[in-house]
Amino acid sequence: MSNLIFENNTPYSIDLSLATKIAKDLKAKEIELILTDNSEMHDINLTRRGVDKPTDVLSFPYEPMPNTPLGSIIISCEFVEKYSKQFKHSFEDEFNLLFIHALLHLLGFDHEVDNGEHRAKEQELIEKYKLPQSLIIRNS
Repeated sequence: MSNLIFENNTPYSIDLSLATKIAKDLKAKEIELILTDNSEMHDINLTRRGVDKPTDVLSFPYEPMPNTPLGSIIISCEFVEKYSKQFKHSFEDEFNLLFIHALLHLLGFDHEVDNGEHRAKEQELIEKYKLPQSLIIRNS
């Protein structure tokens, strides 16, 4: 049974098996996972964060209450496609890199204020699941 509540608002198809495994391995509660395009991502980013541009991935933790999902992860498939071509790896690898980044945010990691714990955990997971290093390289 998957712990992902999945909504795909794009024409892209995606294999969620690794994302599901990662979420289960990290013992994450249910996660709402939404795939969207840059236009919708721009609207969400502007409305929720006041940032007037699209972004690759957003995560929104839910208030901790019994039987509620951990939070929402929203990924722009247009960025997934762009980065997968730019860094020369598969669409699924890029999707999983962004998923890991956002899931760690939902689990309380925050690279903007921590002392490298978020990046270290990303590196650990990237190595464990044999994903490309591009996320670490471009965020260093």
